[in-house]
Amino acid sequence: MRYNAHAAGWKSGPAAGAQAMAEQEYRLGDLIDDYCLRCKLLLNHAIASMMDGQVVKVICQTCLTEHAYRHGEGGKKKPSHPRATLFDQVLAQAAPVAATPEAPKPKKRTATPARYITRRHKTKPPRTKR
Repeated sequence: MRYNAHAAGWKSGPAAGAQAMAEQEYRLGDLIDDYCLRCKLLLNHAIASMMDGQVVKVICQTCLTEHAYRHGEGGKKKPSHPRATLFDQVLAQAAPVAATPEAPKPKKRTATPARYITRRHKTKPPRTKR
């Protein structure tokens, strides 16, 4: 006897695929994409625990860290520190100081170029008195 998918209630076509993805039922051990707090990337995770058909905890398949399921959201930047914003406000209120361009100072030339000691390894060290 052949298995008839159509008789079993399976739908086919593009609309059925979109509907199936929206109502996908997960099971323990299934792989899903989630944001890993340790790796700081969106990676494969295995489902570790579920409650009422909802994923609660996942295990990262890269670093093996278990964490709460974040629904793929994460890596959001924190708001700037209040001191930094206060500093920006103070700078904005301060009167800008007109910078006067300075003339470049002429470079000093030495009378003779620097001497390099050559063949040092062939000379004897200085003698010291004992």
